[in-house]
Amino acid sequence: MTRPTPEPIDRAKLVALALGVMRADRFPQLATIDGHQPRVRPVSPVRTDRFTVYVANLRQYRKTAQIEANPNVELCYLDDRHDQVRLTGVAEVVQDRDLLQEIWEANPLLRQYLGSLDNPQLIVYRIRPTQVRFMREWALDYHEVDFQGAGPGFESPDPLEG
Repeated sequence: MTRPTPEPIDRAKLVALALGVMRADRFPQLATIDGHQPRVRPVSPVRTDRFTVYVANLRQYRKTAQIEANPNVELCYLDDRHDQVRLTGVAEVVQDRDLLQEIWEANPLLRQYLGSLDNPQLIVYRIRPTQVRFMREWALDYHEVDFQGAGPGFESPDPLEG
């Protein structure tokens, strides 16, 4: 069996390729650290601004204590072609009421499930990237993505709409 040859990457299109993978994967995997043990679970971002990702959470979830103890996290996105983006970053709790209101209004599932933006169980994390890497399937090497000079990106659609 011959090894597939990965499609070449135009470095000028790397940001667009990475954003495309992120747009295609509605449920990226979020990795946290629980003591010395990594923990990974799918999440559904409630907002994405270029390479800054927002994830809603409930205070009672274990990842709340894990992020509080160690805010260094990683998101892994995979599209249907098996291209992937690994976004390494730092999670912080969003305190900005206007931003929380925007996120709340754009996410009917949050409204239905939690009833009120003032629900004490709700936490929204902003994951600020420290590194973004893109890999084409079968390439077996990552390309650093210039996430700081990325220019306009995309905003995530409502997670309940197709």
